[in-house]
Amino acid sequence: MEYYQPTPESLGVDENIGHLLKLAVSSVTRKADQAVAPLGLTAMQWRPLVILRYRGINTPAELARLVNVDTGAMTRTLDRLEGKGFLTRQRCQEDRRVVLLALTTSGHDVAAKILPAVAATLNTHLEGFSKAEVNQLIGYLQRIIVNGGFTFDCGGGKEHSKNTA
Repeated sequence: MEYYQPTPESLGVDENIGHLLKLAVSSVTRKADQAVAPLGLTAMQWRPLVILRYRGINTPAELARLVNVDTGAMTRTLDRLEGKGFLTRQRCQEDRRVVLLALTTSGHDVAAKILPAVAATLNTHLEGFSKAEVNQLIGYLQRIIVNGGFTFDCGGGKEHSKNTA
């Protein structure tokens, strides 16, 4: 089934799923930025800290893939985080081409404060939704992502793609 037609009426901003998704992401990102600002972080900076602490990822390339940014943008973000004293970088002894990341004590401390701020942001955006509606929304969003041909790691090592959805 084709929901949209190539007409201005069909693709208007009020019902254009792409536009609505972008607005939703912008709203969540803006609120998350406000929530983590007291920690001295931006949305681009808190994600790597959380991933390093809770997902066991420890290379810039893996972080860039999970955050869905290019490696140059990730390097600039890591430079800022290192400058703030939240992480360290060192060369892998087995493969000198690989840079390994590690959180400092202050990085661990600030990462622990991020999750409550992000949870509050998401909960604000989900006010008035039932648990069943939230689960349904998550399922719909995952289907949209997979239908677009994107493979994503949803945690626990389980990946979703068009072939596994």
